Amino acid sequence: MRNPGARVYLTPLAVADAEEMTGVLSGDELYTFIGGHPPAPGELRVAYARQVVSHAPGRRQEWRNWIIRLDGEGTAAGYVQATIVDEGKRAEIAWVVGLKWQGQGYATAAARALVDWLASRGVTVIQAHIHPGHAASAAVARHAGLLPTDQYDDGEQLWHRELPAAAPAHVMLTAATRDP
Repeated sequence: MRNPGARVYLTPLAVADAEEMTGVLSGDELYTFIGGHPPAPGELRVAYARQVVSHAPGRRQEWRNWIIRLDGEGTAAGYVQATIVDEGKRAEIAWVVGLKWQGQGYATAAARALVDWLASRGVTVIQAHIHPGHAASAAVARHAGLLPTDQYDDGEQLWHRELPAAAPAHVMLTAATRDP
């Protein structure tokens, strides 16, 4: 589903995305604040095979992962993800945009779309953990309506947003996301 005027659209993560995403996720600078390293294609295929499952086995979590694609060309630029817990009332979100596409508003558009989608599903608390030195991610969080808290976990600051309890059922991802 596409939203007219959207700069990006989100597609559900698929194992087949690993090859293209290997290029998107290359560059050591991308891991300065989030840790890790640029993945090899095989490594990413294995990770994506785990991530395409929407529920954690034996747990009360729902995992949702999407590829951020540029509207008009369909090129992958990054990803967004949500871990939904507390009987669907709270979600922990994250985003990563490849170095080539940073600073162009793609992460903001995708994060806003993700928050809208979560609200449409009845999620009332949105959270993100952001390294205090990562000004770009802090800006994305702020544009998605999250505010910093005084809480830290493993050196990352908790950002938080509370949503109304009853969101309209017709709200769709504003970045033209397809619901997996």
